[in-house]
Amino acid sequence: MSEPAPEITDFAAHLAGVPQRLPRRATAGFLLAHPAHFLALGFGSGLSPVAPGTAGTLWAWVAFVALQPWMNDAYWALLIATTLVLGSWASTITARDMGVLDPSAIVVDEVVAFWLVLWLVTPAGLLEQALAFALFRYFDAAKPGPVGWADALCHRLDAARDPQAWRKAGLGIMLDDLVAAGCTLLMVAAWRFWQ
Repeated sequence: MSEPAPEITDFAAHLAGVPQRLPRRATAGFLLAHPAHFLALGFGSGLSPVAPGTAGTLWAWVAFVALQPWMNDAYWALLIATTLVLGSWASTITARDMGVLDPSAIVVDEVVAFWLVLWLVTPAGLLEQALAFALFRYFDAAKPGPVGWADALCHRLDAARDPQAWRKAGLGIMLDDLVAAGCTLLMVAAWRFWQ
């Protein structure tokens, strides 16, 4: 007796021979199954059942404050550049393994983008950091203007019809958060100018 065929989510893609990926949830076991998952899920902060992007951004803020005494501009630039490259790689693998091009559990994009914001607004007191946090969360969640455009690039990918979409997933995941970081920095700069 043969096994039943796996559920097909797109019949046309099935006929074309494009493999289907069924969505998989991020769990503690999934987090620890591959180093890419651990990085992409923000060292576990992406497992938050409520607002994982906010949890990842909060984790980034705490990590930034904890690392700050040992860091200088060169170290921050190196850490952010390295995390961008490794985060893109990790996001691609994790998205593919989850079967979703831009899963909400992937938060390394929030982490690296918010590190960039905090690094570029430093020196900043708690009020300015909180303002940067609120602005970044607004731009990342609401996706106005250019952030929405960047986010749409990732969502235009069609994994069912384009097997190469999985290779582009990590870049798409990272892009909208970097644009949100840029918008945040512009708003903080305007706030400082008018203060």
